[in-house]
Amino acid sequence: MRGTTVLPGTPCRAPRDGELPLHRLEVPVPDALPFAVGTFETIGPMSRASFPHRHTFHEIVHVTGGTGTHVVDLARWELRPPHLCVIAPGQVHHWDDARDLEGSVLLFTDDFLLDHPADRDLLRRLSERPWLTLDEPTHARISRSIAELHDEYRRGEPGVDTVLRALLHVLVVLIVRAARLPATPAAPPPARPGAVAEEFVRLSARTDHRLWSVRAYAERIGVTPGYLTEAVKAATGRTPSQLVRQARTQEAQRLLAKTELTVRQVGHRVGFDDPAYFCRFFRRETGLSPGGFRRAAGRSQ
Repeated sequence: MRGTTVLPGTPCRAPRDGELPLHRLEVPVPDALPFAVGTFETIGPMSRASFPHRHTFHEIVHVTGGTGTHVVDLARWELRPPHLCVIAPGQVHHWDDARDLEGSVLLFTDDFLLDHPADRDLLRRLSERPWLTLDEPTHARISRSIAELHDEYRRGEPGVDTVLRALLHVLVVLIVRAARLPATPAAPPPARPGAVAEEFVRLSARTDHRLWSVRAYAERIGVTPGYLTEAVKAATGRTPSQLVRQARTQEAQRLLAKTELTVRQVGHRVGFDDPAYFCRFFRRETGLSPGGFRRAAGRSQ
């Protein structure tokens, strides 16, 4: 996906006023694999950044030691290792008073999942409840799986891309089992509607676009709104309108909690030109006014 990776030393794009930093995955050379695995030390200081930020890539964090708190969107998770965390592109996170972090960090873009595209949806579902406390047998299995990824990545032998994709798929399956998520949808739709639904889910998880209506998504994908509604409902059990409302609400919550943007500016960022209409929408979806939500979020930090 264009714009999701950069070469080492490329400065982080300066965010627009009130926006959060957006980090891209560093790769050693152009066209290198959009994948990295290492420790908190080898990945670097950004793997434990203390300020709220987003990524253009997926992140899996396996914490085996350390103290502090990991904040993902609006939830705070106190470290009591071993833990495993899944962060999707566009989510907001940071580490609060984190010390002596030990464990592994895996970074990869959507493009790296080309051999197992269904893993994109699984990872996003895992990111909705990102923090898993692991029992000893599960911790041991996941540790072995990540160790294999470390070793294959370090060796860099011929066919490394295929092997890494296969090993990552195994790790995703192990995490799905630990989270007790169903690994596959109950009733897969025909191929073409399924592809349309997958593209809608991929786009709706991003935050660097202005697609805030079902019609806009349909035009972007190249189908009619009615066809999009049928495909997405068959694949997810929910309508595009419901998912768009959810995406707008979640993005508004992130901006209210993590930035100094005014309510009017937040409303504009999530597609509302009328601040009064935005306030009515937000109250209907959350039960709170934007100002009330911001005050409650501030008290919980």
